Amino acid sequence: MSTYRDFAHRGSARATVLRTVGTRERRSHLSAPRVPTVGIDIGGTKVMAGVVDADGVILEKIRTETPDKSKSPKVVEDTIVELVLDLSDRHDVHAVGIGAAGWVDADRATVLFAPHLAWRNEPLRDAVSARLAVPVLVDNDANTAAWAEWRFGAGRGEDHLVMITLGTGIGGAILEDGQVKRGKYGVAGEFGHMQVVPGGHRCPCGNRGCWEQYSSGNALVREARELAAADSPVAYGLIERVGGNIPEITGPLITELAREGDAMCVELLQDIGQWLGVGIANLAAALDPSCFVIGGGVSAADDLLIGPARDAFKRHLTGRGYRPEARIAKAQLGPEAGMVGAADLARLVARRFRRANRRRLERYERYERYAQAIRSTTQGPQ
Repeated sequence: MSTYRDFAHRGSARATVLRTVGTRERRSHLSAPRVPTVGIDIGGTKVMAGVVDADGVILEKIRTETPDKSKSPKVVEDTIVELVLDLSDRHDVHAVGIGAAGWVDADRATVLFAPHLAWRNEPLRDAVSARLAVPVLVDNDANTAAWAEWRFGAGRGEDHLVMITLGTGIGGAILEDGQVKRGKYGVAGEFGHMQVVPGGHRCPCGNRGCWEQYSSGNALVREARELAAADSPVAYGLIERVGGNIPEITGPLITELAREGDAMCVELLQDIGQWLGVGIANLAAALDPSCFVIGGGVSAADDLLIGPARDAFKRHLTGRGYRPEARIAKAQLGPEAGMVGAADLARLVARRFRRANRRRLERYERYERYAQAIRSTTQGPQ
């Protein structure tokens, strides 16, 4: 039987442990217990769960489709619990970290808003921890991915790192001196909604000209489909590949054709990469990091995307030629980064949970010794 079922009766003692998490992660992770933890990565289409050891190695991974967003938040919560209980039947798990695609409050307890799920001010941490009877930590998925890349991937050794995740939109995270900078209200790093083109393309956030409308998976597919719908001669290769069915044009297909040498697909990725470089230059002016790590599904295009981004970054960097330039690197951990980072961050609360259990055990042992002494006194010699 799993750890969670064995210790379900300890839920009330766990509440105090979960109320606070140390803010100095860099110092904390060095002394965190080297125990297995579960990381959960929740996106708009899939939920991935994995058991991760203290070195960032995935011991086991399982995934399922994300329940339809029209369903209640409890349906997603049920999915998380089922995955964790499944893994706990084969692993001794001490804590759970959840990386959610949405805004998470500064306490890392409540999902304020998730664009692809029915979460609005959802107390996810407490709801899940009450059912699993182990400590739970909730964070934004870009924050957990950035943490994983800093600990185990492309950002190792960097003191000032910015993570940019290119998927359907653009997410991001900031790490300084080994600490994730979440902002006063926990929602820092929403780089995709910086305005780069006043009056530009309408964004689902309600504004116009957001960065993610020019450098994201959605932007890439939108441009390709518009050219195909216009029956542009440069799009014939793409049209032929999908048999004229324009809705079948996807980001991975565009990347595949670009690798095969399709001129239009190469150009589209160059355009996305150039806008990426412009945004990175803006972030460098504001944050001055030593390294930018580019992750997310679109980053699979490698130098077809990152090469143009580096060129545009150098052209648009404020003070270019008179200042050090940040390194731009592709993320190393791939789609598992968010899951690995969530599990590693959860290890910090696992330590507090273990300390609370140890103190509770010590109190129990002291009570037993006292009770034994009282019994010996009252019974007298036999």
